[in-house]
This record gives sequence, structure tokens and C-alpha cells, in this order.
Amino acid sequence: MRAPDLFVDLNREDIMKGTSKRFPGLIIAIALVSALGLRPAFGQVGTHAGPAVPIGKGEAYAMVRTGADGAVTSIGVVMTAAALDGLPTRAPGERSDVPYLLPMPASGPKTVVDHVVVNWEPAGHAPSKVYDVPHFDFHFYVVDRGEVEKVVFASPDASGAPDQQPPAELMAAGYILPPGTAKSKMGAHAVNPAGGEFQQQPFNAAFIYGYYNKRLTFIEPMVSLAYLKSKPSVSLPVSRPAKYSWPGAYPSSYRVAFDEAHQVYEIALEDLR
Repeated sequence: MRAPDLFVDLNREDIMKGTSKRFPGLIIAIALVSALGLRPAFGQVGTHAGPAVPIGKGEAYAMVRTGADGAVTSIGVVMTAAALDGLPTRAPGERSDVPYLLPMPASGPKTVVDHVVVNWEPAGHAPSKVYDVPHFDFHFYVVDRGEVEKVVFASPDASGAPDQQPPAELMAAGYILPPGTAKSKMGAHAVNPAGGEFQQQPFNAAFIYGYYNKRLTFIEPMVSLAYLKSKPSVSLPVSRPAKYSWPGAYPSSYRVAFDEAHQVYEIALEDLR
């Protein structure tokens, strides 16, 4: 399998295998068992799943859950417990993160999310003493991969330039887009400096908005490896902007939870409106 154009600078092993699977029709619990060898998390049955992608010693897939009326109730990533074991490391001078492309389900309702990229950060990333611990970045892109390919910055500090600052109505309350957060083939990361990780508290989970040329490109829960291993079950509020760059339903909360019965984690965007 050829590495997707989005990751042309990566080795084949960085993308992993398994993205060629497709699931016919409406995927419910029985279909997930037969096609993936997994069961959907949390006893849900109105679930559409994307192809499973190997991560660590386990695997992960994108999913969309629907209610009885067919409306989308959540958009997320499901990871087996084994995905936290055997994760790759990075040597000095190598790209700091390891990306895993998760296509969205081929069936079911469409959402604002075009695709998901899970970035494993073995040593974390800047800023120091904030996000420099092993963690996952769950990038839910609201633009297609062709648009992501066009995201180019001269330096990480480009995120602080006036030509990258979104209009006030596109920025969630309390968020800023500071220098040092721009990353090509991704976007400029807006953060909430009131978050506990900026107040000398341990980083567990955080919610990021990503922009390029003043428009939203992704929404991103970040979750530390240590927090996932604690097997949490939390729902956290999301500060929302007054407007979005693209029409659709966006989250008012996100959930990080472990399902003991099925031995899977779920990181989900919820309360969509």
C-alpha cells in the first residue's frame, strides 16, 4: 500500500497497514464483531465504523454514532487497550510524532469531520513543562487531505502573525493563537491558557482548535498516555466560538472513557449542535 500523499515524508511503517478495509452498509454491533474482531464500545448499536488501523499492539478506528432518529450523536475514535502497548519511539533528529490516518466510515451519515489523524507523541511537544509528556493528539480535520497538504508555515512562530489570527467570532472564548504552535501539513494550534496544564497542574486532557489562513482546519482533543492508562470515564465541556468556518454540527463536550467490558478506549466529540 502506498503511503497517502498527506504523509509523503514518512516511512511506510509510520502509516501502518490496514486502511484498505471497507465495511458494507450499516455497521452495527454484530458487523463490528465479524469484520473487525471487536465489539463497539459502551453497548451502542447505532454505530458506523471506519477501517481498523494498527496502533501499538492493538488497533483503532474512527466511528460515528447515531440516535434512534438517525441523527449523529457523537464522532470519535475507538482504540483497543492493546494500542497503548508497544508504541514506537523517536530518536533525536527524527520527526517527533507518529501519525496514523483513520478514514471516516464509508457508510452512514456524513459529518463535519473529513478524516481523523491520531498523532502519537512519544516525548510530547512544546511548550516545555506543559505538553512535553507522552500523549496522543486526536486531530479531527474539517477540511480534506488536499487542503491539509497545502498548509505550509515558514516557522512554528508563524502562528502569532497577524495574517494567521482568525476573526474574533471564529475563536472560542478564552482561547489564543500564540507564536510557536504552527505546524505545516497540520495547522496553527489555538490553546486555552486557563487550562490546568498551564497552571502547573499535570496534563491529562485538553481541547485545541486548529487554523490556517484564518479558517478552522481541525478540532483536537489531546490526551496523555498516563491519563488513558488510568482508565478514565469523563465528559468535559468544550468552549465554542460564536461562528465556524464551515457549516455543520460541532461539539459542546468531549468524552474520554474506558469500557472495561470490551477493553476499548473512546475519545469522542459529543453534544453536537
